[in-house]
Amino acid sequence: MIAVAGGKGGSGKTTTTLGLSRALSRRGAPVVAADADWDLPNLARLASATDDDRGPAADATTVTEAVAGGEPIRPSRHAPAVLSAPETPSEADAERALAALATTVPDDVPTLLDCPAGASPDAAAPLQAADRCLLVTPLRRAALRDTAKTAALARRLGCPPVGAVVVRAESVPDGVGDLLGCPVLGGVPPTDADPLSVPAVRSAYEEAARRLVDECESERWRVA
Repeated sequence: MIAVAGGKGGSGKTTTTLGLSRALSRRGAPVVAADADWDLPNLARLASATDDDRGPAADATTVTEAVAGGEPIRPSRHAPAVLSAPETPSEADAERALAALATTVPDDVPTLLDCPAGASPDAAAPLQAADRCLLVTPLRRAALRDTAKTAALARRLGCPPVGAVVVRAESVPDGVGDLLGCPVLGGVPPTDADPLSVPAVRSAYEEAARRLVDECESERWRVA
């Protein structure tokens, strides 16, 4: 289970969660993408508004519904299973549901959690549930500073970064990985269109997914 985390809202976490989930799915992995930002959820909305996820994979099954029966979640290998936030969430519910999700999803199914922004208490629940986090940031100085704070929080909670994805960047300068304390898995180019409909953006997430798999396998995980 990987928590997709970053600084302030609008940093690209939701798009990256979905973009990487789809890229891993295209590699043949059965993937779960879950919305852990219960105050400002938009993962399911983004999935249903774009072309890749159709039918059952884009249904608005909530995280709490998915874990309620205790049955293993087994997504198809054609598109990620997207789990939305419940309509009436609470912080306690998030902690219980995400902990249950960690045990409900089989070990061979990678799960990506779309996290709340920053280092607030709301961000702690997915970081506590996940095994590792993936940092997402644009190259603005304030965003990098906030993402470094998120990385420090994740380490304190036992969820160290496995890597970082830099969004809205033509290139990634040296030193970003040193600042965040983890390898940079890729840069996603800027676009005025729906990002996940742009071939260059999709290719960037394909490459980031490949590097994510390599990093996880170097830690003796299996993602795809």
